[in-house]
Amino acid sequence: QLQASGGGLVQVGESLKLSCAASGSIGKINDMGWRRQAPGNQRELVASIGSGGVAKYADSVKGRFTISRDNAKNTVSLQMDSLKPEDTAVYYCEADYIRLQGSNYEVGRSWGQGTQVTVSS
Repeated sequence: QLQASGGGLVQVGESLKLSCAASGSIGKINDMGWRRQAPGNQRELVASIGSGGVAKYADSVKGRFTISRDNAKNTVSLQMDSLKPEDTAVYYCEADYIRLQGSNYEVGRSWGQGTQVTVSS
């Protein structure tokens, strides 16, 4: 239900923008975010943003990455500037949702398929 795009190969110091779109059937989306996983490492939260626009960042990306969202379009983006080799990873978008299933509400988290970001020195 989430489709990510925008990964690629860049040089140190360059920029890249990731985008992620959620399908309409996902329901009402609360927090959205991006995680990344480098080979041999656990998946870590990079940035998240609430429906009201309050953003949080991992210390390693503060001042370099900017997360934004469009609630009307159910999209979230991650602008990545001043990229470093240690930013190399597969990036996953995620969205916390709530939706009506029959007579019950379902609360869950959906992930995109992952997009590779490689920063070459």
